[in-house]
Amino acid sequence: MDDEGYRGGWSQRGLNVEGYRQSERLGSYLKDNQSTYQIHRIVSSDLQRALDTANEIEKFLNLSLESSTKWREANNGIIAGMPNEIVNERFPGLYFSSLRMEERYPGGESPLEFYLRIKETFKQLCEEQSTNNHLENVIIVTHGGVINVVYHILKGLEWTNKNNSFPASNTGIHKVENSNGQWKLTVENFLEHI
Repeated sequence: MDDEGYRGGWSQRGLNVEGYRQSERLGSYLKDNQSTYQIHRIVSSDLQRALDTANEIEKFLNLSLESSTKWREANNGIIAGMPNEIVNERFPGLYFSSLRMEERYPGGESPLEFYLRIKETFKQLCEEQSTNNHLENVIIVTHGGVINVVYHILKGLEWTNKNNSFPASNTGIHKVENSNGQWKLTVENFLEHI
């Protein structure tokens, strides 16, 4: 959980105390249920709040952590990490959902660029898992916007920045499995550990 009073996106602000507690509970839960999840790799967005979560998981699972820019939230440019009050003064009404699909955040990316980046990143992971590491379970520590794009892809729904989002609670577990060559969501926003 990061601070609600600031804009997230590519902010490098870390977790708050409750975020650390939730991540610790998730790590403990995954360790206690390793026979169910059988995680072999941890891949995380390199944004600090995701890395903080991944580091808590890493402590419990004793696995190495790979960080990647590809799993980052939407690039909100110059407003990343800025207090909401300042953003509202300097850029009234600027929200991800207020942008046109091709319109970029000042100094950032457009919703369409974000979608295409996540679509390609997810496709690469699926191909890698299918061809090279099909028996390897990977935990991806990422962000709500990224999870929402993946849900739309897996459910065959058109994504826009104006769609309602699928639930993605802090430290929620979402499980994607390959069954007969099809990638499917088998667990959605599981929160038993919290």
